[in-house]
Amino acid sequence: MNRFEADVLAQIKARGDAVSGRVLVACSGGGDSVALLVLLWALRRSLGLDLAVLHADHGLRPEAPEDADFVRQLCRSLDLDLAEASLGVQAHAATQGLGLEMAARELRWDWFRQEATHAEAAAVATGHTLDDHTETVLLRLARGGGLGSLQPLAPRQGLRWSPLAEVRRADLRGYLTARGLPWREDATNLEPFTARNRWRPLLAAVRTEAPELDRNLFETHLQAEEADALARRLILSWEGSRWSLTKDGVALQRGLWTEPELRWTLATAFQRLDWPREAGLLRGLAPWVVKRLARGRKPASWGNFCLNPQPGGGYLHLRGGTPPSRA
Repeated sequence: MNRFEADVLAQIKARGDAVSGRVLVACSGGGDSVALLVLLWALRRSLGLDLAVLHADHGLRPEAPEDADFVRQLCRSLDLDLAEASLGVQAHAATQGLGLEMAARELRWDWFRQEATHAEAAAVATGHTLDDHTETVLLRLARGGGLGSLQPLAPRQGLRWSPLAEVRRADLRGYLTARGLPWREDATNLEPFTARNRWRPLLAAVRTEAPELDRNLFETHLQAEEADALARRLILSWEGSRWSLTKDGVALQRGLWTEPELRWTLATAFQRLDWPREAGLLRGLAPWVVKRLARGRKPASWGNFCLNPQPGGGYLHLRGGTPPSRA
């Protein structure tokens, strides 16, 4: 085991990914997935893994047969079983009204789940990297995701396992080069037909100025996750005294609410109710509710939200919902 492999092993153990036994490794033949497969093969005994490989042909690129043959040769060299599938992405996109990227993801994961069930696998390992993490955060921020955008992507989420979540893409290429291992390049990753692909050249320029951007941002993510957890524990401790939930809305006690307290409380309640909770919406709604709770004596509305006075407080619900009768 070399130093790089030992560092990845230490990251996996420090996070407590808790993956062992049968694991299926998704391998497209690209640099990230080839590095993933080779690294897990090198660490398989240390992690107690029994590996097999999945390769999907999306039917979108003329180079796909060469990619599949490359993965077959790699699996033969590692003495690993390989399962392959040809996915009709274009037809699925047309019938479901989806973009090609979303259609490919749906079909790919449908197949992954089937293979995992058949193989009784603990997880499907994917080659998501620290670079992917940064791209995802910026995409979320651009769409108005607020503080939730800064929470790190979970390395383990359901069936998906991303062991390389803290590893830079460039470091993976360096690892493969040092070992003399080739990989396939997907030219579509450079085409600007997805938002993620359009972000990549912008981030490349930023990383030239700030080489530690990804790692520093990841540390910020961890701190944001800790702060979020502390805030949520405080809000949950108020449930039943300062606020409570019904199937149709949120009962709020009159009192000395600050705007941030109420905004975080509404975010927690709205998540359970499956209501909109975009950062901009809550920043406008919370101060209005604070004022109405302090002074309001009549039903009032703000956008699609209605606040009805209740003894000792108010009841917030969506327009058209039925507030509870006053006691």
